[in-house]
Amino acid sequence: MEAPFTHTGSMEEKMTAAAGRIHNFNAGPAALPLGVLTEIQASLLNFAGSGMSITEISHRSKWFDEVINDAVARVKRLLGLDDRFRVLFIQGGASLQFAMVPMNFLPNSRSADYVNTGTWSTKAIQECKLLGKNAAVVASSEDREFRYIPAGIRFNPDAAYAHITSNNTIRGTQWSAFPEIQGVPLVADMSSDIMSRPFDPAPFGLVYAGAQKNIGPAGVCLVIARQDFLAGAEKNLPTMLRYSTFAEKNSLYNTPPCFAIYTVQLVLKWIEETVGGLARMAAINQEKAQSLYATIDRGGFYRGTADPGSRSRMNVTFRLPSEELEQRFLQEAQSAGFGGLKGHRSVGGCRASLYNATTLSTVQALCDFMTEFERRNG
Repeated sequence: MEAPFTHTGSMEEKMTAAAGRIHNFNAGPAALPLGVLTEIQASLLNFAGSGMSITEISHRSKWFDEVINDAVARVKRLLGLDDRFRVLFIQGGASLQFAMVPMNFLPNSRSADYVNTGTWSTKAIQECKLLGKNAAVVASSEDREFRYIPAGIRFNPDAAYAHITSNNTIRGTQWSAFPEIQGVPLVADMSSDIMSRPFDPAPFGLVYAGAQKNIGPAGVCLVIARQDFLAGAEKNLPTMLRYSTFAEKNSLYNTPPCFAIYTVQLVLKWIEETVGGLARMAAINQEKAQSLYATIDRGGFYRGTADPGSRSRMNVTFRLPSEELEQRFLQEAQSAGFGGLKGHRSVGGCRASLYNATTLSTVQALCDFMTEFERRNG
């Protein structure tokens, strides 16, 4: 009988195990830093001496003003944003942004360029077309099941904007470098890799990111908008569908998702003060991804599904020699304390999401488990 898999990890791993927590590779909602969860736990009864829970304080209070203003300031510092950019918090997730972007920035007389690299890009294109807008698909990787990021794209110089999805959670691909388009604002869905690496914000008219993968819980979407791009937005829209509503009221026009924003603030604080900023965060994420891809590529037992040049550092997708072995792998992994490794229901296989809060020691534990599983089943 085979000995059970064991792994001796870091102090954080031991604390995690003591709390009954697993190695969390969920694609979203995803892992949060243990220190953040501990701070949230302490604030649930009495936040900042208010005598109230963080879930009870008014969004008009001085306590929440400090939360949201600190979150905005940290976004700006981490991404190097100057006064040309506004930081907004909007409900509805990235899925609402699929419609809000063309509603605000795509007049019926113009077209916008879209690059289709997977499910979420496809949905963004569908929402744009549902509104009767002109969405020009200038490049797509659908011909090979979205296994790669297109190159050599010819964008239209008169497009209202060019839309990309920076990281593709389901197929495990990611833009390693963003396209250069002279004079056309980039719009990006960065839901699954925001705050995972530095990038130059100057070419972007707007960036949006559902929080629940890399920077917080579900319930809020971070939006970064350039002032000159905002100025050209459609004004004849329902109040809650106008970006200007959120920009003019510091995201406090109505009651915002206070708890979600608070958690985002704590995660940003963790990235800035504990990790040491985005350059350091990117180096850690690179090391995590390299370790796991090296385990996958070592032999022929595991097979990565994304083209090597397009591989994501956030979502590592792979297959085993048979579906039967995949099911055994997932069952044994779950029993050994590794959760969230099942691939998206639309494609099957396996997927390990290595978001910011997923530690290097957790990834190494998975690599050790995969090596041992291959030894017993290869």
